[in-house]
Amino acid sequence: MHPASLPAPARLAALTAMLALLPLAAAGDFLPAIVYDFGGKFDRSFNQSASEGAERFKKETGIAFREFEITNAAQREQVMTQFARRGVAIIVAVGFTQASAVEKVAKEFPAVKFTIIDGTVDLPNVQSVNFREQESSFLCGMLAALASKTGRVGFVGGMDIPLIRKFALGYRAGAQYVNPGIEVFENMTGTTPAAWGDPTKGAELARSQFGRGADVIFHAAGATGIGVMQAARDEGRFSIGCDSNQNYLHPGSVLTSAVKRVDVAVYRAFMDAKNGTWQAGPLFLGLAENGVDWALDEHNRPLVTPEMEQRVNQARADIISGKVKVPEYRAP
Repeated sequence: MHPASLPAPARLAALTAMLALLPLAAAGDFLPAIVYDFGGKFDRSFNQSASEGAERFKKETGIAFREFEITNAAQREQVMTQFARRGVAIIVAVGFTQASAVEKVAKEFPAVKFTIIDGTVDLPNVQSVNFREQESSFLCGMLAALASKTGRVGFVGGMDIPLIRKFALGYRAGAQYVNPGIEVFENMTGTTPAAWGDPTKGAELARSQFGRGADVIFHAAGATGIGVMQAARDEGRFSIGCDSNQNYLHPGSVLTSAVKRVDVAVYRAFMDAKNGTWQAGPLFLGLAENGVDWALDEHNRPLVTPEMEQRVNQARADIISGKVKVPEYRAP
C-alpha cells in the first residue's frame, strides 16, 4: 500500500520509517537536502526551478543530495527532523508555508543550516531568500499592454497571499506604465494550498477573463497556471508564464515568462554551504541581482518586436538604476 493512501497517523509513521532507512552521512561528508512545496518537483514552475538548481549543484560537484516531495502539511517537520538526524549539512525548504517547520526544527538542530525560499525565519542558522517579484511582473505587464489589441489584460493568481499580490501589483503597474487607461482583470484561485494545483480552475478563470475582452493573461499560480496557458492557446490569445521560463509550453501563444531564479537561490545555498561562505539572515534578489527577469528566447521571439524589446529593456535598466520605482505590496 502506498503511504499516501494510509490514514494520517499511519502516513507519518510510514514516513518516519522510510526516512530512517536513509544512510547516515559519513564524518566529514557534505550532504545537502531539499524539501519541495505542494505541487511536486515536476510542476513546471516554482518547485521544478528549485529542482534544477539542486541538479546543477550535483552535476558540477558530483555531490548527491536528498530530496522530498510533501503531500500533506504534517510531513514538513517530520522530514526536516529526519534529514537533520541523518547528518544533512543544509536543508533548503521551498515555499513560505514551510516557515513554521523550519523555525521549529532549526531551533532543535542549531548546527544544521536552513535556507527557506519565499519565507522569513529569524534564527542564527536560517537564511531567508525572498525575491522582488514585482519587478519582473512590472516588465511582463508592460509587454502585455504593448501586445494587447483590446486594452484589456488579465491576471490569475494561485493562493490569495501577499506574495501573489506582489505579482499582481507589479503587473498592473507595468501595464499602466504603458497605457494608463488599460483595464486589468484579476482573480485568485483560492485561499488554501490546493489553489496551486488546479489547472481546471485556472482554465475556467482564464476563459472568463477572455470572455470579458482580455487578450493577454499572466498567471502566478504554480501548476494551476498550466490550465491558464492551455486556455490561452485554445482561445488564440496570449498567456504569460511564471517562475520558470514557460515559453516552450505553447510556442507562439506564450508572450513571455516572469522568471524567478529559484534555481539560482538553491544552487547558491548548496554551494555556499559547501564552500563555507553561506550566511544566515535575509537575502533579497531582484533585477539587479539577476534574481528575477523576463524571458526572451526562440519560442517567443516572433511575438516580441524590436520596439517592444527596447522599451522593456529600457524600463529594466531604469528600475535597476532607481529611475523607475515599482510599487511594493503592503499587506493590509
